[in-house]
Amino acid sequence: MGGKDETELARLMRAATAGNENAYAEFLQRAAAIVRGFARRKIVQGGVDPEDVVQETLLAIHLKRHTWRQDAPILPWIYAIARYKLVDAFRRRGRHIEVAIEDFAEMLAEPEQDTVSERDISRALDGLSAGQRSVVSSISVDGNSIGETATKLGMSETAVRVALHRGLSAIAKRFGRT
Repeated sequence: MGGKDETELARLMRAATAGNENAYAEFLQRAAAIVRGFARRKIVQGGVDPEDVVQETLLAIHLKRHTWRQDAPILPWIYAIARYKLVDAFRRRGRHIEVAIEDFAEMLAEPEQDTVSERDISRALDGLSAGQRSVVSSISVDGNSIGETATKLGMSETAVRVALHRGLSAIAKRFGRT
């Protein structure tokens, strides 16, 4: 935008301020083109729609048109409003970059399946006392609750909890995970 554009925009805004609706419509069209180019140049990562910035800037220009001093250049005033609206848009978006997962789905690794063999289980249970082994096996391997295990083994729930804790601690200590 050169000096001629500055002069023409200022003329249109003065006419609009005086009540000329056609001049105001033309001013807004030209201002929208300026702001659109500005927003597209500044938005490189995405996440913010340039048209949103254009619309918010035009709305702010409309609401604050009385703040423009008719003896001052109009382009810096327009760019200042556009810059603030662009900053507001980036703040609303936050520090996130949104990327569609479908674009990267084939590159993502499949989750590993944690499988424990029967041999690994019996190796872990081997170092436990008979009571601890039956409690840990019932709860951790078979998936029974503490209450079910207590009933099945003829123990109190507190005794089952203690045996489970001691058994798991012994396994962790044995395999170096204390």
